[in-house]
Amino acid sequence: MSVVDPEPPAAPQPFPAPAPGVEPRRGPAGRTLLVAVATALVVAGLGVPLGLLWAALAPDVPVLRTATGGALTEPQPEQFVAADGWFSLLGLAFGVLVAVLGWVLLRGQRGPAGLVAVVVGGLGAAPLAWQVGRRIGLAEYQRLLETAPVGELISRPPDLRAGRFEWVFGFVPTLQGDLLVPAFAAAVTYTLLAGWSRYASLRPEPEPGFGLPPAGVAWPEPPGTTEHPGTAGWPASADTAGWPAPAGTTGWPAPPGAGPAPGLPVDPTAGPPTGAPSAGFPPADGNPASSDSPAPRSPEAAPAPPAPGEAKPPRD
Repeated sequence: MSVVDPEPPAAPQPFPAPAPGVEPRRGPAGRTLLVAVATALVVAGLGVPLGLLWAALAPDVPVLRTATGGALTEPQPEQFVAADGWFSLLGLAFGVLVAVLGWVLLRGQRGPAGLVAVVVGGLGAAPLAWQVGRRIGLAEYQRLLETAPVGELISRPPDLRAGRFEWVFGFVPTLQGDLLVPAFAAAVTYTLLAGWSRYASLRPEPEPGFGLPPAGVAWPEPPGTTEHPGTAGWPASADTAGWPAPAGTTGWPAPPGAGPAPGLPVDPTAGPPTGAPSAGFPPADGNPASSDSPAPRSPEAAPAPPAPGEAKPPRD
């Protein structure tokens, strides 16, 4: 007889990936605009600590008190270059930092809105930092410039020479030089982060075939599953106390000497099972059983041991 191997359980099917071309749901346009405006205002407000840091790091310019006011001790003091350099370095680090924070914290608003928010915030933070930094100690400098004796050295607060703020046509503000560094650094950093993103929408998306299904969508059941999930191809059976019985068990051989199992078909061309012949099977030699056939010889019984005191029988 041929033995049919049971079918192995089918592997669980992964959650189907979203249909191609379907973009993830985005928030309302009003909410995106509100978050972008709030982000730009927060970034611009960070110009105050930026200006305080610049004033603390940039060196003061030495000025000599004269009869007509104040005069520089050198034609081109290096303190002016140092002030511009410190503002550029701090503005560069500021732009990179706000771009990274905006990318990480505002994942739902990634894209053009987030880019515009950090760039506009950088444009507002630069002049604010400049004005805050240059005004620290300015009143004291002006007082000493008027009251200090002639020939005394006084310190002038740092100021920018390479940065400028002007009004075009009397109502359009323009920034030049160092004041553009924070916005430029923020734009470049945010664009690089968007270019390195692994998601087409720039927002985190579930991996195809993994993760939890969306709300209202149930996990798909494997094909052929009835009572026990993950047991496709193994139908339930009442005589196995709820456990699934393997499919294809018809045709399995009976135990030795047990004869054909109830409910299983008998192959008339096949020989008898191993062991004593049973009804419905011919003898192993292929001849039908008859009464003339000699009965099988039974083994002789072993002689009983002699009783105590009796003579032992002679050996052959």
